[in-house]
Amino acid sequence: MMIKIDGSAIEGGGQIVRNGLALATLTNQSFSVDKIRQGRKQPGLKNQHLHCIKALKQMCNAEVVGDELGSTAVDYIPGKISNRDIEIDIGTAGSITLMMQSLWLPALFSDRKTKFRIIGGTDVAWSMPIDYLKELFIPQLWKYADIKVRVKKRGYYPKGQGVVEVEVKPKFSNYNEAPPISSIERGKLVQIKGVSHASADLADAQVAERQTNAAIIRLKKYDCPIDIRDEYQNTASTGSGITLWAIFSKIGYENEIDFKNPVRLGGDCLGEKGIKAEVIGDKAAQQLIHEIDSEACVDSHLADNLIPILGLVGGEFKTSTVTDHTKTNIWTTEKFVKSRFEVKDNIVKCDKIIVEEII
Repeated sequence: MMIKIDGSAIEGGGQIVRNGLALATLTNQSFSVDKIRQGRKQPGLKNQHLHCIKALKQMCNAEVVGDELGSTAVDYIPGKISNRDIEIDIGTAGSITLMMQSLWLPALFSDRKTKFRIIGGTDVAWSMPIDYLKELFIPQLWKYADIKVRVKKRGYYPKGQGVVEVEVKPKFSNYNEAPPISSIERGKLVQIKGVSHASADLADAQVAERQTNAAIIRLKKYDCPIDIRDEYQNTASTGSGITLWAIFSKIGYENEIDFKNPVRLGGDCLGEKGIKAEVIGDKAAQQLIHEIDSEACVDSHLADNLIPILGLVGGEFKTSTVTDHTKTNIWTTEKFVKSRFEVKDNIVKCDKIIVEEII
């Protein structure tokens, strides 16, 4: 039976396609999606989505109808996961982190190690920066897999050409055996860390340092150490950005990190032509402050990325805002699993799920 999905539902973006591909591949269920990205100015599949499909074709020999640029409908029939070494060159500054949304689930809950080498954009608009992925999203996966992420080269818009290598060694071959997410109590703020980065041609203007200094000035209101690293790289395009994260220690861990259920909140901002570096650093800090002051355990951006995993392993988390992205991902995930989500007072819950078929 083929699952039918309306690609224009709720937020109506490409995340419906990406998460649908991930869930279909892991649960071995075929699905058909139409009205793809109808909520966008240019509907249909973009280059980034096509490369998600291309990677999964390598990974599980999927059969696909409609995988063409601009296509507004796709039929996806996954095969058995077999290939464990995936190499993809997006060819543009298409987001590497968005592409990984289609690949995490099949790699996380598997019977062997998977390696990815992806060329594209590491720090581009409307997507998770690569440092956010490493320092906020990946820690949520520590209890499910040993994961290494190596940023060999950053890639900014428009040329991209960033290089990221990811290695995933699962701890559970069956996600029904995996422990649930539990992030309701966050404990004490013990440290704020960050990475302020820029292309090498901006070094003389001290862009990274200026982003850092502006962020530190804004964040000094908190009684904790602040450590933001400045970084420059030779890149194909000029660019900059800053990612910040607050680390909390739960009661009983005596200022140690809870590796099973870590609590980290993030804030980030990309550099823009004509916008001063100080403004970029301050914006990222203000975003982080909003999350810290919300009393949340999971920030609003991390929340929507955790939904497919929460749908598989069950559990609960408290976020600052239940965004349309989060609502869309809940709606999509429920198409592939039998359990149902509950959202109340910014707490998102899901019981342990049972799927139709486990590979």
